[in-house]
This record gives sequence, C-alpha cells and structure tokens, in this order.
Amino acid sequence: MQRPLPIQPTVVLLKEGTDTSQGKGQLLSNISACLAIAEMLASTLGPRGMDKLIVNDRGEAQITNDGATILKLLDIVHPAARTLVDIARAQDAEVGDGTTSVVLIAAQLLKEIKGYIEEDVSPHIIMKGFRQAAQLCLNRIKEIQISVDRSDPDKFRSLLLKCASTSMSSKLIHSEKPFFSKMVVDAVLSLDQEELDESLIGVKKIPGGGMQDSLLIRGVSFKKTFTYAGAEQQPKSFANPLILSLNVELELKAEKDNAEVRVDAVSDYQAIVDAEWEIIYRKLQDIEKTGAKVVLSKLPIGDLATQWFADRDIFCAGPVGGSIQSTTSDISREHLGTCGKSEERQIGGERYNVFEDCPKAKTCTIILRGGAEQFIEEVERSLHDAVMVVKRAVRNGEVVAGGGAIEMDLSAHIRKHALSIPGKLQLVQIAFAKALEIIPRQICDNAGLDSTDILNKLRMKHAHDEKWVGVDVDGPDGVRDNLEAFVWEPSLIKINAISSAVEAACLIISVDETVRNPQSEGPDPGPKAPPGTAQRALRGRGRGGVPRR
Repeated sequence: MQRPLPIQPTVVLLKEGTDTSQGKGQLLSNISACLAIAEMLASTLGPRGMDKLIVNDRGEAQITNDGATILKLLDIVHPAARTLVDIARAQDAEVGDGTTSVVLIAAQLLKEIKGYIEEDVSPHIIMKGFRQAAQLCLNRIKEIQISVDRSDPDKFRSLLLKCASTSMSSKLIHSEKPFFSKMVVDAVLSLDQEELDESLIGVKKIPGGGMQDSLLIRGVSFKKTFTYAGAEQQPKSFANPLILSLNVELELKAEKDNAEVRVDAVSDYQAIVDAEWEIIYRKLQDIEKTGAKVVLSKLPIGDLATQWFADRDIFCAGPVGGSIQSTTSDISREHLGTCGKSEERQIGGERYNVFEDCPKAKTCTIILRGGAEQFIEEVERSLHDAVMVVKRAVRNGEVVAGGGAIEMDLSAHIRKHALSIPGKLQLVQIAFAKALEIIPRQICDNAGLDSTDILNKLRMKHAHDEKWVGVDVDGPDGVRDNLEAFVWEPSLIKINAISSAVEAACLIISVDETVRNPQSEGPDPGPKAPPGTAQRALRGRGRGGVPRR
C-alpha cells in the first residue's frame, strides 16, 4: 500500500492582503509604466515642443514644458515610474536643463531591451552592456568636446550667450531669445565668479506690460513696504548715498495689556512718557550723526521716525534684510554701506526701492513683466534653466553641439564598437545606440518633419565623420552643422543625462519583485494611537463625558 504524502504546513510570511508580483511579468509591467511617463513628456522636447496645462486639486493652473516641473506637479504613484521622476529632479538640480531628455533616454533604453527580457536574456547581461556603453559615451564626449578660451572675454561671453539661447529654444520665451539671453548672461557674470551662487539672483514678478519690459537691475530691488504719510516728503533719489541697515525698532510701542506701572503722582507718569520719547529721539539723532542718507530697518519704522527723517532729507524703508546693526550707538563709517544710485521707481502697479551699482555686493535682481501670472511663472522657470546652464558653462567651459548632433555621434560610435565584440553584449549595445536616436527622432516628430528621412540623412553624415550634424527644424534639408549654427550646450548636461538615464534603467531592470503593503493602497490615515489612549482621555470625565468641576 502506497504511503500518503506528508501534508506540508502553510507558511504565512506576509500580512493578509499584501500584493506580491514577481518574475518577468513584473519587470515588463515596470517598463510599461516608465514608457507611459516618457510618452507624456515626449511632445515637450525641442524648439517646437508643446506645453502642458496642469490643474491641481485647488484649481490652480500651471502652463509649462519643463520635464522636471511636469513630473513634480503630477502625483505619480507607480513605484518604478517614480525612479524617472527622481532622475528628472536630480538633473534639474545638478545642471538645470535636459530634464525631458534624461527621461526619454531612460525610457527608450527600457523599450529597446523589452524584447530581450521577454526572450529570457539575463538582466545582468543587459546591465553590463548598458554600463559599458555609457562609459564609451562619456569617453567619447570628453574626446570631442570643444573647450573655449577664457582669455578672450568677448569670445567667452559669446559662448555663454549661445548656451543660454539654446536652453531657451524649447521654452515659451523662444521668440525673445536674444533679449533674455543677454539678461541671463549679465546676471550670472555679476555674481562672485568663484562661488556662482544662483540664489543671489533675485526674481520679482510684476503682472502687466510685455516681456520686453522686463529688466535686470545690477544690485538689489525690493517692493516698497508700508510707510506712514511722512514718507511722501522724503527724497526718492540719491547718488552715492551712505546706507545704514538696522535691526532696531524706531517707533513708540503701546504697552501690553498685562503690563502694570504703579506711580504715586502725575509727574512720575510724565517722567516715564518723557523717557520713552527721549530714547527714540536719541536713536534718531545717533542715526543722523552717522551721515547715512538711506536707513533700512528689519523692524518697523513708526510715523514719528518717518516724519523726523523726512524733515532731514533722509530716506527710510523697512522691514528688509541685509547685513545689519543691532544698535544705533557707536556706528562708524565702516559700518555703513553704499551704492552708486538709490531711487524709488514705479514699475507697473507697484513701487520698488532700487539700489544699483553696489561696489561690494555680488548680486542682481531680474524684474519680470508679462500678461498672465502663469506666463510669468513659466518665464521664471525658463530663466532658471538658462541661468543653471550658463553657470555650468562658466564653471567648465566645454561645449558640444545640440539638436541631436551629439546623440547621433555617440550612437554611431557605439554601433561601430558593438560590431567588434561577440555574444549578447553586442545586441545590448546596438539597442543602446538605437535608444540614443530618440532625441533627434522626437525633435523631428514635434516639428512635424519626416523623422525616418532625416535620421537616414543624419546616419549617412555621421558615417562620413561629420560629427556635429544635427536636426534643423527651420531649414529645407532638415539637417545642418549645429556647431556652426551656434546650437551649443555644455557637455556636462549630456554627461549627466546619459549617466542618470543608464543608472535609472539598470535600477528598473534589476527589480524582479514588488511587495505592496495593503495599507499603501488606501489614503494615509496616519499612525495609530497607542492602546488605551481613549480610556485615559475619558478617565477624568464624569457621566455623559462632561468634564468634572
């Protein structure tokens, strides 16, 4: 008689309702999610890219074609697709531009090897091929990139203008590229060239007027704060004034409700009032002795001080920030700042205090004008990208041709190398080379050109070692030498984009199982209260839950 098989005990590892997906199906699902993200962004690439209008849950609308901004505004929940959101944010933080490109390249790499995954090619072979190809790309970029001679300031400035202009080609402000390129380059060159801290470029947005009404102030500008009537009698314009920044309150304060002062006679109360007035007058006289013509305070300036300054032709404003003095005593000349010109200026419907030609301050302010608020916000994002690109160009000074030229050159280089190696790695590297062609292909599609015809022309040109030939969305041929056409980009953008895209693709390929906690499916209710909390809360209450008296 055959012995029955022993009953295997059921092993429960995970909480009931936990979703586990694994194997090839899970990997293909992750790849499909990434392709969906790329499809959403693809139409925004290039000089003829379209914009996206995104409305949040509060009904606020934003119009943008910046890849990182779109992904940030979309609440993406798929765990694998979030990897692409992260690399777009990292690209935006590191170099400012190329956010759409990095997502498209990563997704296209996954698309090209999707067939190999289905045919059970090991993910480790694919990852090895990708990393080898990425290293070849980085070496090739460093080999062919063009270094610009910094000894000639005019040539170097021209390079920066072209890099800024290329960054703006795909933005909403592409029609005003020369105007804004000059503004961005002037802004970056006004910073400390060692630190290049872009946060020192202030941006003020004033609705109304046209884009051409925007201006760059080589110094500091801030909106006029609340002032008392005496401010209108103060002079509004100074040449080479001495400026005093304070963290001192220059107004009489009402006593707090719970303050108590006991006096025996009316004269004692009058002495207290006189002492308060004497303190503020002493402060004002100390300020006048310094010779400062502009007084800025972080704390409020009252009506008495405002009128007192107006009678002595001194301008005051507050509250503002800056390098400040916490007392009015013993202020000497070295504690005062200065600027070439200080004035109050009407810009649109607002009044602004403007301080220009500050000898020691390495800062500037861009004042943006435009019709709609969403439009001005998109202009600000476009200028931020351009500022970051120019900053990287100043730091590194190496450029490559844009418009798909560098991607086609890298693609041809990797194809050539792949033919010299045997085995499956050859197929993976050819897939990598094909994936890089997504950039010129998508630029053509977005411009309404025949992408197949233009890619064939580009392959032929690059096979004859014309390495800077890229897409021309305006010309009759559809291709041109983009280096001669001044479509330049810092090589750091391409190095960073390819490195990030390959790392993201390898990360997604290496995941073969997703374990999803059932709680993560629903809205987040927050942490549970410890057991017994409700009883302790009600312990001090009487009947009906009413607190005992």
